[in-house]
Amino acid sequence: MEGNCCCGLLTVNKEPVPLKGVDVEVTVRDHVATVAATLLYENKEQSPIEAIFVFPLPSDAAVCHFSAKIGQSEVVAQVREKQKAREEYDDALSSGQQAFLLEESEQSPDMFSLSVGSLPPGESASIRLEYVTELAVQADDSLRFCLPAVLNPRYQPRGSDGTGGTISCGPDTSVPASLVPYSLSLSASVCSPRRITKVESNCSLDPVQYLNQQQTQATVKLASGHKFDRDVELLLYYKDSHLPTAVVEAGCESAKSGTLMGDPVVMLSLYPEFPPAVMSSMTKSGEFLFVIDRSGSMDCSMGSAGCSQMRIESAKACSSCY
Repeated sequence: MEGNCCCGLLTVNKEPVPLKGVDVEVTVRDHVATVAATLLYENKEQSPIEAIFVFPLPSDAAVCHFSAKIGQSEVVAQVREKQKAREEYDDALSSGQQAFLLEESEQSPDMFSLSVGSLPPGESASIRLEYVTELAVQADDSLRFCLPAVLNPRYQPRGSDGTGGTISCGPDTSVPASLVPYSLSLSASVCSPRRITKVESNCSLDPVQYLNQQQTQATVKLASGHKFDRDVELLLYYKDSHLPTAVVEAGCESAKSGTLMGDPVVMLSLYPEFPPAVMSSMTKSGEFLFVIDRSGSMDCSMGSAGCSQMRIESAKACSSCY
């Protein structure tokens, strides 16, 4: 099966490069998770190998950082036009320099492929990838985070023939722990405007550590000695999950004001709870759009009477009902 492996660090012949360890840091802010994964590989061959790193991502994830280190050489990725990036990568290899090229897989938009270049014999490669993804809401109102165990060279995803097919994160994704040649370290930091009532997992966890009396900040880790022999699933439960919340994130100090990264942003989470009678009448999922007018006319009153409510205040009152 090792020759059919479709994920992780591979040679150009699709042979897996031995994985030594995986370290994952998850930062959750309400409904959004930032995942930072560091993977350590080692070339145990007697000659250099040209390696390709293939990594699966959730369909709605966005890569926000990538860096790779071989020996004392470290490279941090920058965004380039696709053809120009390919030309710069080829030029670097031909001149004997270390080079890395990260691009979306042509076979699947959920797979990212990274050309690491030449990995010397006996040398290690440390790869760090960060991405942001929205957490899916479950039927019991929990938020679900899943880290698929597809980086194990002996792992074959259910429903995949090893050629880049759909990756499953389901119940049939486990292998014997004795076959997993590396360990996984995973820690999660959770922050929400609402109280965090509990954290559950399909794997053994250390006790949840709350960082304040309101229990709106917490940390949790996988139990020591965990083997990456299955998908790691975390379920986060918040109190009053149906109430709307807003999270404000300050802009990056090093970024220019007026740019996407330089200005603060607000994330508004709306998860309405509909009466059972309404839910039973819905034959399929619906899409709901919330539109609020913030023009100057919203500063006018609702009626001619002096005690009439302002239009913007009425919109605020209506939105708090959801």
